Amino acid sequence: MFRLVEKRRWFFLLSALIIIPGLIAMIYSLATTGLPFKLAIDFTGGSIWELSFPQAVQPADVRTLFVETGPTVGADFSDTLVTTLGGGTSVQVRLKSIDETQRLQLMAAMKEKYGDVVEQQFSAVGPAIGQEVTQAAVLAVIAASLAILFFLIIAFRKVPHPFRYGVSAVVAMLHDILVTIGIFSICSLLFGWEADALFLTAVLTVIGFSVQDTIVVFDRIRENTPKYRGEPFSVIANRSLAETVHRSLATQLNALFVMAALLLFGGATIKQFIAVMFYGLISGTYSSLFNAVPILVGWEERDLLGLKKAQAQAA
Repeated sequence: MFRLVEKRRWFFLLSALIIIPGLIAMIYSLATTGLPFKLAIDFTGGSIWELSFPQAVQPADVRTLFVETGPTVGADFSDTLVTTLGGGTSVQVRLKSIDETQRLQLMAAMKEKYGDVVEQQFSAVGPAIGQEVTQAAVLAVIAASLAILFFLIIAFRKVPHPFRYGVSAVVAMLHDILVTIGIFSICSLLFGWEADALFLTAVLTVIGFSVQDTIVVFDRIRENTPKYRGEPFSVIANRSLAETVHRSLATQLNALFVMAALLLFGGATIKQFIAVMFYGLISGTYSSLFNAVPILVGWEERDLLGLKKAQAQAA
């Protein structure tokens, strides 16, 4: 039989080695920019401009045009982001807020260089919307934590210490949030990633997958507890992990294969979102099997790191 929970200190150490660099990146970013990672215009306010060109264009060339035209229209567009849409003849431009005069001047500059440029869509985003979205996301995480805690307390009321199941699931969920935003902060520093509304969507989706996986394993522990009454709790937990690990891996691998295909062949505008989902789901699968259950076992045995049992076996 698998003896995974006895090795829980190594699983916790691996989690720490992943989370700590992310925390350091967020602290560094907070010290230098005042934010844990860069924010897109969904939060800071700005404009989104979708344009169609008569021929395929390079995003870098379009960005250069905006940067060079900025001083002539009285603006600094050095932080402008340009991504290709479709077959390369359409682009999405994310830039600071501009007025109608600046918009017309920029369009004239693009038509002068590229010919018949067509505006497909233009929208402005205010920072107030970003604040509302952020507050809603934070409240959603808090509400999800409380809902998970109370649901598991009620669902597992017939087993000893149902409160511990709820807390363990919430801790595993927080682990996934820290891993997700920590790696994102590192990528924000190294590759210029910016958090937008899709980033929040990815984080909330990761939470859902993580909790689902955790509940599946905990439910098997609940079923096995009366069936194997008299066995040590760690043995029941190991048995339950062995019975559910194939299901968890099969479910998550299916999703990961689809996301890997999207990362390789999908459009540039969704790759950051898919990347966050990709490593977030890996973290969710890991935490469900190797964090949530070991935390529960360590709590039940009053030996969180499994050091007492290891010392007893060595003696």
